[in-house]
Amino acid sequence: MATLTARPVLSDMVWTTDGSQLWLKRLVLLVAGVVALWVSAKVQIATVPVPVTLQVLVVSVIGASYGPRLAGATLAAYLAMGAYGMPVFAGTPEKGIGLAYMMGPTGGYLLGFWLQAVVIGMLARAGWDRSVPMMALAMVAGLLALYIPGVIWLSATWGAALGWENWYAYGVKTFLWVDALKLVVAVIAFPAIWKLVGEARG
Repeated sequence: MATLTARPVLSDMVWTTDGSQLWLKRLVLLVAGVVALWVSAKVQIATVPVPVTLQVLVVSVIGASYGPRLAGATLAAYLAMGAYGMPVFAGTPEKGIGLAYMMGPTGGYLLGFWLQAVVIGMLARAGWDRSVPMMALAMVAGLLALYIPGVIWLSATWGAALGWENWYAYGVKTFLWVDALKLVVAVIAFPAIWKLVGEARG
């Protein structure tokens, strides 16, 4: 099994910089990631109480390609924009904005997105994104980091309305098959992309 030895992530290899350009690279990638998160939140299937979106796929790609620090900063910037009141989340502004929205049933999943990106980024930095089996394990770890706070928060905020016994049906089952398909795309794509990058680099 791969160890946690630091290795370059995809963004390090696709766009190389010297020290004077590093801040610009990080800023551009951060802005691009926030825009991707914003757009993916609006591509949704309306389910109750949490909608199905493309964000799990986008967060996975950001984590694997950016690494833990830049991915964490990107998700933090996205969450900060939402907390400030910008309509960047699924269902905003129709279902509310800002901190009031974040304290609703989706709040745990929003925190989980940050954890998911950082966990996958850490494992990608360790080289887990170079092969299909290790990438699959990284994605599963990221999904657990997303679901655990999401389900706990959903149960705490909607427990009385939905019934605590329904945490799996409302917090996991609704999303699991869709998220699994998204992760299959990422698991297959990243080793192939690394191969192309490696050949181009050579």
